[in-house]
Amino acid sequence: MIHKLFYIVLPTTILCSGCANLGVQPWERDLLSKPEMQLIADPIEASLDDHIYFSKEASSGGRGFAGGGCGCN
Repeated sequence: MIHKLFYIVLPTTILCSGCANLGVQPWERDLLSKPEMQLIADPIEASLDDHIYFSKEASSGGRGFAGGGCGCN
């Protein structure tokens, strides 16, 4: 009985402890705040991508909204 419990508790403990250190530490945030680490580092490139997306989809600001080019939500 103890061996069965050991074989269940040990892997569960190991799997759960693997996710204990998620997130960014305070001393790592200076590297992530640099402009080259941003999702869209170049604002001109981002505006061109938005223009191309708008032209193809016929919808404005479609990055964060649900819906299609016809105006449906």
